Amino acid sequence: MRKKSDEATAPGVDWDAEAAAFDEEPDHGLRDPTVRAAWARRLRAWLPERGCDLLDLGCGTGSLSLLAAEQGHRVTGVDLSPSMIDLARAKLAGRDAVFLRGDAAAPPVGEQRFDTLLVRHVLWTLPDPARVLRHWRGLVRPGGRLVLVEGVWGTVAPVGIPADRLTALLAPLTEHARVERLSQDAGLWGGAVTDERYAVVATV
Repeated sequence: MRKKSDEATAPGVDWDAEAAAFDEEPDHGLRDPTVRAAWARRLRAWLPERGCDLLDLGCGTGSLSLLAAEQGHRVTGVDLSPSMIDLARAKLAGRDAVFLRGDAAAPPVGEQRFDTLLVRHVLWTLPDPARVLRHWRGLVRPGGRLVLVEGVWGTVAPVGIPADRLTALLAPLTEHARVERLSQDAGLWGGAVTDERYAVVATV
């Protein structure tokens, strides 16, 4: 999860420095009951009905990891920031969850495979998204799914990944991919937004 206010410079952001205030963004901390409920509904639709092994890449402070754990999933979270990882571990203390410090592009999970890979607002910050997606595909068990929440932000110099580009990158790697437009769901963001925000749910 990455701040849209940092969108133009996100690859160089000091996420340790950002960690303390990270959850102040409505869609990061999910402190507002309406925002939290909106994300919980989406996750319930995107994730398997039964508890699964879920890998949350770029997990930040673990807000989505917590929702997934509350829905019965076994969570492994990865983030490059030690401060983010510390906050996520505290947030999910006592839950069926483990958090690892590492690069979302090459998460330190060894030979472990997952039923679902969840990534929100991370892929656009990584160099060579096609290569990253191929690697992520290899982390998912047959019949599993990728849940990728992305967007395009800004008007003068927009940054991000348009939905059509992401689905094109996924086409040779997945059996089926569907796009859900999220911009009009103000509950997810704590208010109205005008930029392109979406989720792609792809089965492998």
